[in-house]
Amino acid sequence: MAQQNSTLTTALTQVGQANLTGDKRALYLKLFSGEMFKGFQHNAIARDLVMKRTLKNGKSLQFIYTGRTKAEYHTPGNAILGNTDGAPPVAEKTITVDDLLISSAFVYDLDETLSHYDLRSEISRKIGYALAEKYDRLIFRAIARGARAASPVSATNFEEPGGTQIRVGASANESDAFSSSALIAAFYDAAAAMDEKGVSSDGRCAVLNPRQYYELIQAVGSNGLVNRDAQGTALQGGNGVIEIAGIHIYKSMNIPFLGKYGTKYAGTTGQTSPGNTGDFIGPSLEDASGASTGINNDYGTASEFGAVSAGLIFQKEAAGVVEAIGPQVQVTSGDVSVIYQGDVLLGRLAMGADYINPAAAVELYVGGTAPSAF
Repeated sequence: MAQQNSTLTTALTQVGQANLTGDKRALYLKLFSGEMFKGFQHNAIARDLVMKRTLKNGKSLQFIYTGRTKAEYHTPGNAILGNTDGAPPVAEKTITVDDLLISSAFVYDLDETLSHYDLRSEISRKIGYALAEKYDRLIFRAIARGARAASPVSATNFEEPGGTQIRVGASANESDAFSSSALIAAFYDAAAAMDEKGVSSDGRCAVLNPRQYYELIQAVGSNGLVNRDAQGTALQGGNGVIEIAGIHIYKSMNIPFLGKYGTKYAGTTGQTSPGNTGDFIGPSLEDASGASTGINNDYGTASEFGAVSAGLIFQKEAAGVVEAIGPQVQVTSGDVSVIYQGDVLLGRLAMGADYINPAAAVELYVGGTAPSAF
């Protein structure tokens, strides 16, 4: 009797396919997207602290300033056709989108095969970190520039208040930047200055160097001046859980700080370097004026910033960011991947930032002379 042959059919599980149809790698791309976005969102803090607008079908966005007006008594019989002085005055500020900002990496298929860890996930997070770092640095530079500027509304008898610069401490030493008592006094001065200039108390925040932030935490419970509603691990997280004078405090390594980004160990700061800091901790400020390649706004040169800026206090209206392309992910596939036996992983965004309302921006500085406007 002849034996009956049977055919065994195996259905492969396509773990990268969405709902068993379409591109077999679709979900892999989404995984990369998710990792990049998490890397960006976990490291970018400035995006939600200033005015953000989305730009479509244009290269720039206009912000309109309306100055204040006065009240007048009406003369019986006279037509009411607006104030006799023509107030309120109006001015404008335009923010242009800078060139496309990208961060990318080529992933070789064989390297992925041989690697014992998720290569794409790790690279995608680093791409998100790189975009977030640049994003925050530009916005913080714009706020510092606004703190040194006069208001765009400058009509005679209707001039609006400009930015504020507040000295931390009374000596010429950089170490004043890390004095909790000097910082607390500067915070109250900043709050009073914004009150006097008519800036809303809603959305006020500060961004400090991490060592300044932790210096303030160590003072919690001893001076009674720092809000103590949060304690323990929440207090040490650095996510704006402490406040002074109604100003929420954040920490960042991306603020202009004594001529560098985030921190400075050399000189008379009184801070001991942890050693082995590598190339990416506390780099010097780079030139980022409108003359720099890819930049269409003015974020200042290194020399214009100087080496005395020691923290920022601001309200949401201090600066604006315009996004033509929000954080996005692109990756090669198909024939391109076959030819090169790998994929290019790309994160990109197109944005521009500038100060909006100088009165809402405060720059903390150390030393005897306030940094100049530029």
